Amino acid sequence: MAIIRLSFRARQVLGELVARSAKARQVRRAQALLWLDAGESVYQVAVRLRMSVRAIYHIVRRYQARSEEPIVARVNDGPHSGRPAAQREQVIKVLQPLLPHSPRVFGYRASVWTVPMLQQQYERRTHTSISARTIRRALHALNFRYKRPRYVLARQAAHWRQAKGG
Repeated sequence: MAIIRLSFRARQVLGELVARSAKARQVRRAQALLWLDAGESVYQVAVRLRMSVRAIYHIVRRYQARSEEPIVARVNDGPHSGRPAAQREQVIKVLQPLLPHSPRVFGYRASVWTVPMLQQQYERRTHTSISARTIRRALHALNFRYKRPRYVLARQAAHWRQAKGG
């Protein structure tokens, strides 16, 4: 006997979710519900998904308790607790005015910004230390893409003799 019976529409939506969703937890919940509806035992589903039997029962109970919501919302994650990314936002506020200008304006002997230079500028302005990783995250949030410059000063052209008149 199946622990849950899904409607045709629910099976359709959950099947599409399994095939297309990028959220692993959502896919696992949808798979568990589909397999249980197909007649597999709770234990088999738990082993297949590497979850506890209790977790499978919790998925079913939660799906049934959210019956007034759309099918996709019934297998979604709830709100997660955690600390907001306030530090990154503060870094963005400091870096945003710096990025349009050349580092030479601020006394550096470089033509492009590097993470250590930005880190140093942030620390000078706020008198607090920050990790290079937080700087990189802030740059990513600003959609700022960068590439290290290549130093090619010592290379000679293939036809350098002609250029010198030889």
